[in-house]
Amino acid sequence: MEQKKAQGGTCETCEFYDYDEYLDAYVCDIRLDEDEMINFLGGNTRSCPYYRYYDEYKSVHKQI
Repeated sequence: MEQKKAQGGTCETCEFYDYDEYLDAYVCDIRLDEDEMINFLGGNTRSCPYYRYYDEYKSVHKQI
């Protein structure tokens, strides 16, 4: 449920990292398997295969 850090990125810059009002916390929208969750909770998250840089201006770039 939580997001992992990626090469050259962090959870805070990932497009899957979003605020959950019910939990009142930021969580990852990607469902992690047991091994991935263990790595996340252990802080060993340098190479997340799901990391995608979130660019809030992406649609604006396409309009130009």
